Amino acid sequence: MAVIRTLSEAVAELIHDGDSVAMEGFTHLIPFAAAHEVIRQGITDLTLIRMTPDLIYDQLIGAGLVRKLVFSWGGNPGVGSLHRFRDAVENGWPRPLELDEHSHAGMANRYVAGASGLPFAVLRGYRGSDLATRTDTVATITCPFTGEELAAVAAINPDVTVIHAQQADREGNVQFWGLTGVQKEAALAARRVLVTVEEIVDELEPRPGGVILPSWVVTAVAEVPGGAHPSYAAGYSVRDNAFYRAWDEISRDRERFQTWLRENVLQAVAR
Repeated sequence: MAVIRTLSEAVAELIHDGDSVAMEGFTHLIPFAAAHEVIRQGITDLTLIRMTPDLIYDQLIGAGLVRKLVFSWGGNPGVGSLHRFRDAVENGWPRPLELDEHSHAGMANRYVAGASGLPFAVLRGYRGSDLATRTDTVATITCPFTGEELAAVAAINPDVTVIHAQQADREGNVQFWGLTGVQKEAALAARRVLVTVEEIVDELEPRPGGVILPSWVVTAVAEVPGGAHPSYAAGYSVRDNAFYRAWDEISRDRERFQTWLRENVLQAVAR
């Protein structure tokens, strides 16, 4: 059953050196505040998993905490490249970065397999691409019923999944709505689940299209208003487009990035 913790307590209890960590959220509900707390606590040698590593993983990679990245697309949405990500891949700064790259469909199916307690998932994919030759998490199998050749992808079971949501009640049941991406599957696939929320309420009111994660799925909940910034939480905040544009310049230069990290994350007060 979920427990209510401060963000700093929850991160310290649930995320450890060497863990595999999925921080999911598509366009909105991206758990930036939790990632910043990981940076403040210096939790390192992480394997990060995310379908679309954008600014949140650029910051963790630039902070030198990431050993490996499992992903299906990387970029600054609507702006361009992730320069800290590129620097790590191309120059090994601040440390070399191992990559396990997939298609979106492959990653989504890997989460579904993990959430279903299955060792792998099957899909029609990876044809015409060399991605399957660059990873040991894709294999070709033959359908026992039709003889068709299909792609099999290994299940993802993160040590920890971290997501942001709009609401939780005092029992630790979580509700989120809007673009819900693969948060549910990533949570169900994980061994431990940390959810940051905009607010803790006495009772969750049903929302059209809303997803409920029951308390027994969630390990800890932390109330962190604005915890998705610079992304947004539908019904609570709007996307900070100016920050996404500014990040392109901030992240291009190592010194400027380190100054930003020191002033805006390391010296910030934990919530």
